[in-house]
Amino acid sequence: MHIPENYLSPQTCGALDVAMVPIWAYAIKKVRETVPREKMPLLGVAAAFCFLAMMFNIPLPGGTTGHAVCGTLIAILFGPWAAVIAVSIALIIQAFFFGDGGILAIGANCFNMAFVLPFVGYYLYSFIKGSSTDLKRELVAAGVGSYVALNVAALLCALEFGIQPTLFSDAAGNALYCPYPISVAVPAMMLGHLTVAGAAEAVFTIAILAFVRQTSPSFGVLNQTGAPTGAKALVPVLVLVAALVIATPLGLIAEGDAWGEWSTEDLTEMVGYTPAGMEGAWEWEAFFPDYSIGAMPDVAGYILSAVIGVALLVIIFRLAALAAKPSVDFSRA
Repeated sequence: MHIPENYLSPQTCGALDVAMVPIWAYAIKKVRETVPREKMPLLGVAAAFCFLAMMFNIPLPGGTTGHAVCGTLIAILFGPWAAVIAVSIALIIQAFFFGDGGILAIGANCFNMAFVLPFVGYYLYSFIKGSSTDLKRELVAAGVGSYVALNVAALLCALEFGIQPTLFSDAAGNALYCPYPISVAVPAMMLGHLTVAGAAEAVFTIAILAFVRQTSPSFGVLNQTGAPTGAKALVPVLVLVAALVIATPLGLIAEGDAWGEWSTEDLTEMVGYTPAGMEGAWEWEAFFPDYSIGAMPDVAGYILSAVIGVALLVIIFRLAALAAKPSVDFSRA
C-alpha cells in the first residue's frame, strides 16, 4: 500500500498533500490536548509497532506481497488523532530513509494509512466494544476494526491507482502514470487484502493489544487503569519491540513486490511501454533503499534498518515531549 514515486499524477499527489495539511495541523492540536507530556515518548514506542509491522512482508495471492500497518492499534491506545501523527511520521521516515513509498506520494499514503485507516478502525472498534471492560470483547472489536480499516485503506489506494489511466493518458491512449484502470486495480488490491493482509493486520493488532493490556495495562492514554506508566511497567513493551526488531528479517522471506510498487523497468515489461509520466521523472534517492545498508548481508541490513527506524521515532517523540507544555488536562484524553 506504499504508493511509489510517479505512479500518481502530480495533480493527484498535490491534491492529497494539500488535503493532509489541515488534518496534520488539527491532529497536532488534538495530541497536545489529549496526550500528557509524560506519555508523549510512549507514542513513539507505539509508532515503532507500526513501523516494524510494515517491514513484515507477507506473500499474497497472485504472487505479490502485503503487510500490516497497526494504525488501529495506535488509535485504540492513544486515540485516532494521535495515530494520525504517529503513522504519518513512520511513513515519512520510511519514504525518506528507506525508499518505501514515494516522497511526492506522502500525502496519498498518509491519507490512506495514517488518517482513514485509524479512524475507521477506531470507531468500528468503539462501536463493537461499547462500554464493556471485558478483554475478550475488546480484542474481538480490535480485530474486526483493524481488518475492516486495512481493507478500506487498500480500497482507497486501489482507486487512486485506478483513476490515473482514465484521467491522464496521451493521444495514443497510453497511460501517463499507473496504467491499470479501476477494473484491474481494485480486484487485484482487494484480493490480497481481504484475505491474507487483512488477517495479518487483525493478528498483529490483537496480539500486541492483548500483550500490552496484560503486561503494561497503563501503556497509552486510552487505557483501562489511567495510571501513569513507570519505567518498570514499560519493560515488557520494550522487550516486545526488541523482539520484533530481531524478527524483522522474516519479512525478507516473501518474494516479489507489493501490487503497484514495481520498478519502472518491471512495469515496462508488464505493460509493454513506459508511461510517459514515469520516464525520466524525479525520484528520491533513499539513504538505505529497501532496508539495505551498504554491503551488509540482507538480514543484518534489515535489522539495522529496523533499529534506525525505531530510534528515530523514539527520538522524535521524546523531542516532542520536551517541547510540549508541562501540564495537560488528562481528563480530556
